[in-house]
Amino acid sequence: MKTPPDGPYRKMHIESPKQRIKKSDREVFEFLSELSNFEQLMPESIDKFQVLDSEKFLFALKGMPEIVLKKKEAHPNNKVILGAASDKLPFTLTADIHAVAEKETEVSLSFEGEFNAMMAMMVKAPITSFINTLSEKLGKI
Repeated sequence: MKTPPDGPYRKMHIESPKQRIKKSDREVFEFLSELSNFEQLMPESIDKFQVLDSEKFLFALKGMPEIVLKKKEAHPNNKVILGAASDKLPFTLTADIHAVAEKETEVSLSFEGEFNAMMAMMVKAPITSFINTLSEKLGKI
């Protein structure tokens, strides 16, 4: 159930800078669709990473609780959307994939979540850092 916009929860939107990758949009899509590849994109502070099945993986950063991400949608060569497997902290992580040339693709990551004001204040900086790290490492695949 969604909280009305005037309720205690507010949408949080965080977007990474666009990354240019010297791979085709198909290659980038296939890389992001294979959830085990996310281990390569994780920050140095990764404490745990485990693929649970073809649709879900679990990760934990040092000092943070474990988070399970589930593949929600996949639009071939265009978009991959991951979301929290738990409804306690509803959020999505979207990779928008755009072909620039035959072997060059631009990717941007965006995070959308709903948090109360206190939680939003606590998580905004770590989430921004996390999204930027994923994006930077994605640029090097």
